[in-house]
Amino acid sequence: MFRHVLLPTLFGLTLVATAPLSAAEVERYDSELGAVTVREIAGGLEHPWGLAFLPGGERMLVTERPGRLRVVRLDGVLSEPLEGVPEVYAQGQGGLLDVHLSPDFARDRLVYLSYAEAGEGSQSGTAVGRGRLSEDLARLEDFEVIFRQAPKLSSGMHYGSRMDFDREGHLFIALGENNQRPAAQDLDKHQGKVVRLYPDGQVPGDNPFVGQADARPEIWSYGHRNPQGVALNPWSGRFWLNEHGPRGGDEVNIPQAGKNYGWPLATHGINYSMQPIPEAKGKTVKGTEAPHYVWEVSPGVSGMAFYDANRFPTWQRSLFIGALVDQSLIRLQLDGDRVVDDERLLKDLGARIRDVRLGPDGYLYLLTDASKGRLLQVGLEDQ
Repeated sequence: MFRHVLLPTLFGLTLVATAPLSAAEVERYDSELGAVTVREIAGGLEHPWGLAFLPGGERMLVTERPGRLRVVRLDGVLSEPLEGVPEVYAQGQGGLLDVHLSPDFARDRLVYLSYAEAGEGSQSGTAVGRGRLSEDLARLEDFEVIFRQAPKLSSGMHYGSRMDFDREGHLFIALGENNQRPAAQDLDKHQGKVVRLYPDGQVPGDNPFVGQADARPEIWSYGHRNPQGVALNPWSGRFWLNEHGPRGGDEVNIPQAGKNYGWPLATHGINYSMQPIPEAKGKTVKGTEAPHYVWEVSPGVSGMAFYDANRFPTWQRSLFIGALVDQSLIRLQLDGDRVVDDERLLKDLGARIRDVRLGPDGYLYLLTDASKGRLLQVGLEDQ
């Protein structure tokens, strides 16, 4: 779809450009609200996982799971990997994962990364750190780790690791249970938890388990399986999360302080072996929170974004979620917090959608999870 050309060095980076797509190269797909348009911005990304727009809206930071962070421009220019990125555990589902800008990026230029970090032997866990993006966009400087999942229990699975900031500037990190089911209920472990921190990694004094013996003070909520998408609701200011169930039972939740979201005691799913989850006591269990929204058949949810832009008015009050297994873009229509419609878009695209972000221009931007993954711009025709 692109014509590749070599460009001169810019800011000390070797760049590869792709000629802009013509109108004829825009793909169109049917939906309830009109034709959905898809335009490829960049290709050849190795299992891209997360993206974040830089100020101005013309450039994005994109992570590749093997451990690379790149700058991608809207005209298709792709940078060489940035220097200063931490070493990652790129095994199984691990690697370089989410990326998020500091809420005060215009002043501090801090970039947050989540990634799988090696431990002793074959064990690993999720870590989060931050570094200062250089003015020439070539490196992260003075990178420091601000959080480490403890203990490290993963053998290559269920890292979670999506991040977002709330309106007060708290950093929320969603952590998988490392495929160690009971650990999601253990408050002395970070597995299967959402943690809430100050931007420098310090623990807020009003976290629900601060001062409680045998509980990690970073924990905000627990009983999660493998969160893959987080977003701040722009209308309520509340933090939303989606997470993988096992075979069935993917969920959307609105985590509240100190609440237990059930896994593995409560689940709508079963094991991949078709046997029941050994610890499960039912779909709902007293003392745990029922899912805000649940899929009995798992679409394999991933990154997500609320739509509050003016560019496509009929998408207002929608929550968009990528689907890995279903290979679609899910659009949940909201009435307040209530889900009133569940539409599957881009089924014919034939791609595992890993991340979904709302761009400053009102388009959605998707990453496809493949050895030659793509960055796509998605909109509605004639709006």
